[in-house]
Amino acid sequence: MAAMTELAHAKLNLTLDVLGRREDGYHELRMVMQSVALSDLVTIRTGEEEGIRVRSNLEFLPAGPENLAAKAAVRLCEAVGADWNGLEIALDKHIPVCAGMAGGSSDAAAVLRALNEGLSLGLSREALARVGEKVGSDVPYCVMGGTMLAEGRGERLRALPALPLCHAVVCKPSFSISTPELFRRIDGVRILHRPDTRGMLRALEAGDLAGVARRMYNVFEDVLPRPQAAAVDGIRQTLIAHGALGACMSGTGPTVFGLFDALPAALSARDALRAAYAETYITVTL
Repeated sequence: MAAMTELAHAKLNLTLDVLGRREDGYHELRMVMQSVALSDLVTIRTGEEEGIRVRSNLEFLPAGPENLAAKAAVRLCEAVGADWNGLEIALDKHIPVCAGMAGGSSDAAAVLRALNEGLSLGLSREALARVGEKVGSDVPYCVMGGTMLAEGRGERLRALPALPLCHAVVCKPSFSISTPELFRRIDGVRILHRPDTRGMLRALEAGDLAGVARRMYNVFEDVLPRPQAAAVDGIRQTLIAHGALGACMSGTGPTVFGLFDALPAALSARDALRAAYAETYITVTL
């Protein structure tokens, strides 16, 4: 069979709020999420060796069933009662890894979409998103994409008016941040500042890009360890100084992004940050 290809777009959190810990051990979240053009390329081939294998241009990524892309293929097989052997999934990675941009979840979602289309399964996007719930919390959103309000673990989705087209500069510092550790930290404090989610929704409804940017907020920034917090704040200040309408950390970080309504300002910010941070990119919202 011919190769099936699909783009896996990165996501940004315009807002992220943690409402509390649930009885099932997960956390109740409320997030406004946005797709951007920065993407991985996922290619799937059938008729290969037995099993499901993953290969990538990043050698340190897992190649077995623990990779979310492979897990997505298995879950889809189970959902439709199929038994496919000989799948090879190739990931051409461009989204920063462990960055709060849902790179792995987006790859998994791309696998679901590609197999659904290439094998003529006929599942709706909503049905694919339900399969994605069994793969990872961000996968349902990544299946759908666009501008969405996500609640629960991230699986309850509501489409929002599209964010006005703009440029985003994204910068991932070289350190990593432990997601479980951030959740433990946030469980141990009283959250004093939360995103203005209602105001964000009103700004999106009005097509008010500046209003959206002013309301971007991520509660995890308030519980970062001090060195990481200083680096995140430094990146944010650089983005603002070069003309960003607003800047925020995405997900559990450490990527920080800024929204720009003018390309020259975005290019200036990218160049300023790239001098210190190699993983700095300019992209556009979708």
